[in-house]
Amino acid sequence: MIALLLTTYGAVLVAELIGDKTLYTLGSLAARFRLGPILAGAAAAFGLKMLLAVVLGRALGALPGSFVAALSAVTFLAMALILWRKKPREPPPELAIASWPRATLISFAAIFFPEWGDAGQLSAAMLVAQYGAPLVIWIGAMLAMFTKACLAVTLGIGLRRWVPRDVVRVISVVICLAMGLLAALRIET
Repeated sequence: MIALLLTTYGAVLVAELIGDKTLYTLGSLAARFRLGPILAGAAAAFGLKMLLAVVLGRALGALPGSFVAALSAVTFLAMALILWRKKPREPPPELAIASWPRATLISFAAIFFPEWGDAGQLSAAMLVAQYGAPLVIWIGAMLAMFTKACLAVTLGIGLRRWVPRDVVRVISVVICLAMGLLAALRIET
């Protein structure tokens, strides 16, 4: 069981760290909100996404690529539009930008909705299909996802210290637009 847990952790972490968009999403959120709500929202989103990956097993890999790409494109483009239209008011004291529940919900939604059928989910689904140990694989996958979240949040906190809020907002919009366009390009394939 420990070997399967470590195998899952390694496979999902490597799959998620190589070119994953959630790193940028979490880093951007960390530049705007407190650490607690971000990690709470991320943990809930990762938990549900990996639970679905484990429960559905190979079915996630059978989703049409164009549907997944279109959903990702729409979500990222909508996030870019929302970030661009919502101009920041006076700089808030410290990080009192949003209440704990609101920041947690924003973090959850930003992670839960955009990316489905990604390499981490498919890795977890294939491991369940191969080894049939959903709880162990879910725990390993969750540990990998939370490790990734901690790395991304650390990057975002660094941004918050050295980069002005308006610049972070523009960077966030550009990243969301780029992710949306990349996802839209995948619709055809």
